[in-house]
Amino acid sequence: MGLELRRIIKTYSDFIIELSLAASTGEILTLLGPSGCGKTTTLHIIAGFIHPDRGRILLNGNDMTNIPPHRRSVGLVFQDYALFPHMDVFGNVSFGLRMQGWGKKRMNKRVNDLLSLVQLQGYERRIVTELSGGEQQRVALARALAPEPEILLLDEPLSALDARLRKDLRGEIKRIQRELGITTVYVTHDQEEALAISDHIAVMNDGRVAQTGTPHDIYMRPDHPFVADFVGTTNAIPARIRRREGDLLVLSSEEGELRVHCDTSHELGRKVVLYVRPEHFSVNGPDERNRISGHVTNCEYLGDTTVVTLQSAHGQYTAKLFGTSRCSAGQDVHVAFSPDECWILHSDDPERGPAD
Repeated sequence: MGLELRRIIKTYSDFIIELSLAASTGEILTLLGPSGCGKTTTLHIIAGFIHPDRGRILLNGNDMTNIPPHRRSVGLVFQDYALFPHMDVFGNVSFGLRMQGWGKKRMNKRVNDLLSLVQLQGYERRIVTELSGGEQQRVALARALAPEPEILLLDEPLSALDARLRKDLRGEIKRIQRELGITTVYVTHDQEEALAISDHIAVMNDGRVAQTGTPHDIYMRPDHPFVADFVGTTNAIPARIRRREGDLLVLSSEEGELRVHCDTSHELGRKVVLYVRPEHFSVNGPDERNRISGHVTNCEYLGDTTVVTLQSAHGQYTAKLFGTSRCSAGQDVHVAFSPDECWILHSDDPERGPAD
């Protein structure tokens, strides 16, 4: 069961949402993409604030497409919290329960249980405007969960918080979601956040889903050029398939011959782009199959990692090394990578392959 969006279409004068999506019961599905790609519009379609021109919205097998927002079993957490400033914490969390006519004893127990869940015991009579941003977001989460919704929708819930607090709270959101087992749709443009919190990620671009998969699939094996370029940092090398060598494909590129371990049924002569993540480069590494030579233009020490920028005769590349690197700007080095730690996508761009 869970949530299913079937062939949803929403047309605006300059933009079209056209997608299908599914989230299994009890999982976190994250909508990830740049600003303006349609993430929040999709969330509002699920919530009922926007009616699609075509398509169906199913929640646990029930068609919600024409059901008004207040009758959908949906909990929504906004980017700006949207708390009632004149109410205390108890008043905010209990608001939806009072609207639904819950009895006082049952309501009090529900609010107390939720405040314990979000670790705000003893905050019942605190005015929400006196709380920190993280505490206000916890109140907003408790309020959304109070009426026992079938699905939880979170629209950029951590974007207003500082980096350390975002990291702490995303772990709390995941813990709470796991304890309740509630199906959740999470909207963010933060790639690290999406990778950390999600069971599945739908990467969106221009109103459509470019790829859906587990965080590992999205990061390690993107199957769409937009996903490869958008999620994380990726080194892209235009190339052409020249021959097969056992279970490897040999590619020709401006950087010389490169090898990739993949399906060898690809058409010989086909233009492709070879992708390598920075952490899969080793500086002056021993692998002889895939090497790119150049000089270091920058070393950026980040504590647990060092980011090295390499300029070759044909392009610029980024390597991420764990720990301290002995590289320095101006040094001549090469980067090496294994055929198992790269992948290719077809290129239809005549400018993105080496000349014959």
